[in-house]
Amino acid sequence: MNLSSYIIPCVIAFLLCYGLFKKVPVFDCFIQGAKEGIQVSIQILPALVALMTCVGMFKASGALDILTDLFAPLVSAAGMPKEVVPLALLRPISGSGSLVIFEDLLKTYGADSLIGNIASVMQGSTETTFYTIAVYFSAAQITRTRYTVFCALSADCASFILSGVFARIFLS
Repeated sequence: MNLSSYIIPCVIAFLLCYGLFKKVPVFDCFIQGAKEGIQVSIQILPALVALMTCVGMFKASGALDILTDLFAPLVSAAGMPKEVVPLALLRPISGSGSLVIFEDLLKTYGADSLIGNIASVMQGSTETTFYTIAVYFSAAQITRTRYTVFCALSADCASFILSGVFARIFLS
């Protein structure tokens, strides 16, 4: 066994010992936290169901393919392969959907290809923006996002562009 196999049991043992040392009712605190976690899960469930439904409709309707064809000339002019466009479009919406596209890119072009490198950097440097906003704002019961979506999508766009730049500089 390696060191990483012992980390979680050691952290749990440390927390239990620390709680007992501080005379905190550890089990009662655990039960209270679990109860609060279930309540939060119930609160965010409608937002998650709506988001998953929208992602399914987006992919099934062919809108992803249409947008990919629409953005392909712009992406090619920027020096990036058009094959990464579906990943860039789906990543802010769905983590699992983008992972499927990412896996397909790696299988088709290889992990060490330029497309594989760009997709890897893109996958690691961006966030599932709409999922994150839906979960956190729903949990905090915030209904007005103000500039959050614009700023988050701007950061995603910067990450998409820079993933191509950095993959070419450092991984080619």
